[in-house]
Amino acid sequence: MWGSLYRYVSLRLGSPSKGIEVTIVVICLMLMNAPRAVADLSAAGLDRGFGRLYDLDFNGAQREFESWEKVNPENPMGPVSEAAGILFSEFDRLGVLEAQFYEDDSVFAARKKYEADPQKRAHFEQQLNRAEELAKARLSRDPRDRDALLAMTLSNGLRSDFAALIEKRNLASLHYTKEATAWAQQLLAADPGCYDAHLASGVSRYIVGSMAAPVRWILRLGGVAGDKAGGIAELQTTAAQGHLLAPFARILLAIAYVREKDLPRARELLLALQRDFPDNALFGRELARLDQRASR
Repeated sequence: MWGSLYRYVSLRLGSPSKGIEVTIVVICLMLMNAPRAVADLSAAGLDRGFGRLYDLDFNGAQREFESWEKVNPENPMGPVSEAAGILFSEFDRLGVLEAQFYEDDSVFAARKKYEADPQKRAHFEQQLNRAEELAKARLSRDPRDRDALLAMTLSNGLRSDFAALIEKRNLASLHYTKEATAWAQQLLAADPGCYDAHLASGVSRYIVGSMAAPVRWILRLGGVAGDKAGGIAELQTTAAQGHLLAPFARILLAIAYVREKDLPRARELLLALQRDFPDNALFGRELARLDQRASR
């Protein structure tokens, strides 16, 4: 998500007349359950598919996902990964993957409602429904199934993204955001070593922690807690020790550093991302924009 896969994350509580505006792009991906499964996953192409998403090669990513799904038809990570590819190809087409769009809360608040491609919208929902059905079947057999918990986390995060960034349905987005965070917490309880899972709670903690005290209090009553420093620490954990989500965590950290006026660290991350994903022109554009800001 995303970038990328870009998971640009913003959370804003406006005046009572404007209501709650929430968007979270939580793309929480991880490996299979056992060492042998990890090797099979990598060889079969799931992580190659997400690598292609980071390079904005959406068609190539979908080919990898479809190929992996044929070998793993009962695993919910197949359809949920396809849904992620569909959503982020729409984000790219509509221009919502630009980091600058999220840097200014007033710009985000004034965002327009977009029109998604109807066929892609239908396919997106179909894949998410399939992923959730497969995940719940696995959870009925094993409540600690990592792939199933991961798929539920990702599915709710993707629904939140679509509701907020394309349809501008802010309350619906808040509902899905809370669901994604709850599933991520279950995932971490089942496997504390799933460093990719820290991204979901990390972005929520950072954004809510950035809000004014009265806003944080209201959100806390709704079950959404904030901790700015703690959120950044969780993103750093995913960036350093995560697998499929490590590049995405670096993207989110770059955005956080820009918000914190730490342009050198943001630039360092973007340079590394540009090196690792040379076909993604977004990183170069953001670097140029940062350089312009630094020269002012």
